[in-house]
Amino acid sequence: MSLFKKRTQGKPGEWYYCLEHKKVEEGPDCPGEDRLGPYASPDEARHAMEIARERNLEWENDPRWLDTPADESDKD
Repeated sequence: MSLFKKRTQGKPGEWYYCLEHKKVEEGPDCPGEDRLGPYASPDEARHAMEIARERNLEWENDPRWLDTPADESDKD
């Protein structure tokens, strides 16, 4: 067991949403795989899950990323 915990790097004023603890944190307190961000404000970080959901929907519906060309999807 290590005596010294390596701290993650962050800047003051950067806000994150921790997926494990379900809370907003200033600076990256938790490991990268457990957080979303950085965000510019605590309010923006508080809405991280909504922002991620909206971005995922935009990505899933972006015609540039669809597996079938737009003209072939109407043939079914």
